[in-house]
Amino acid sequence: QVQLVETGGGLVQAGESLRLSCVRSGIGSDFRFNTMGWYRQAPGKQRELVADITSGGSTSYAEFAKGRFTISRDNTKRTVYLEMNSLKPEDTAVYYCNRARVESFWPWGQGTQVTVSS
Repeated sequence: QVQLVETGGGLVQAGESLRLSCVRSGIGSDFRFNTMGWYRQAPGKQRELVADITSGGSTSYAEFAKGRFTISRDNTKRTVYLEMNSLKPEDTAVYYCNRARVESFWPWGQGTQVTVSS
């Protein structure tokens, strides 16, 4: 079974940066051939897609992430990254990674908490 482990969150002040990492382990469809995404869920809100990256490296971003966040991947490490700059209090959420542009997801990990103070 696939396992996803997200790390890199923390408490930062507005304007600062964080780099999140997500490592995939376990047995499942080949990481290299999956479009991967970062998602976030704020308290009382639904989980939303932040950014995704295809197997070929093409990226797309939610409007709120454009110009501030950068998604990347290292297939040799089965890892996807999210570089977040100019963080805002409204970016406070638990961040998760998973497949993207699919109808079924791998089991969700614990996520990593990002808290941005004003």
